[in-house]
Amino acid sequence: MFKDVLMPALIDTVYMVAVSTIFTLILGFISAVGLVISSPKGLWPNVIIYKTLNFVINVLRSFPFIILMISIFPLTKFIAGTTIGTNAAIVPLTFGAAPFAARIIESALLEVDYGIIEAAKSVGAKTHQIIFGVMLKEAMPSIVLGVTLTVINIIGYSAMAGTVGGGGLGDVAVKYGYYRFKTDIMIYTVIILIAVVQIIQASGNLLYRKMIK
Repeated sequence: MFKDVLMPALIDTVYMVAVSTIFTLILGFISAVGLVISSPKGLWPNVIIYKTLNFVINVLRSFPFIILMISIFPLTKFIAGTTIGTNAAIVPLTFGAAPFAARIIESALLEVDYGIIEAAKSVGAKTHQIIFGVMLKEAMPSIVLGVTLTVINIIGYSAMAGTVGGGGLGDVAVKYGYYRFKTDIMIYTVIILIAVVQIIQASGNLLYRKMIK
């Protein structure tokens, strides 16, 4: 049963989570940087950009994932060509997790000592140099912890995606564990998810400790 059902489901889950994480971090980083530099005390203050980004992120974060997933079915079909399967699940997973990642990265960047930023500006550093060479470098340990939390959130989202045909371990848990009353499959699925989360959390904590030394 593990080889025929659980292993393919685990592979699908890893695939969904990995690809979704990449897109989530790209969107999250762009949004976070946009918020930080366009804020009233940012490098390029812009009220319109700041309020627009802030509003969009807050709106997306207010949606429970399962509702968000269903509500963007048309967009999912447009991007992935279908609304079921692992590739289709990547779209709502990304839109569901990106706002969370944006806030995490924004918080990490805002924690950077403003004196360091001022020092960089005083020696003529350009905006992109301050963002990537100063702020991102200083905030990286906190970002690592935030990314760890984001990945764990995406794993949880991927399990929910399985309830509406998203594939992966959540799909197996519903089809076999719930509809066919195979309690052992449900238990195995939960154990696998717990193990995956523990591995990711431990890896994130280890990387964080190495970075702060």
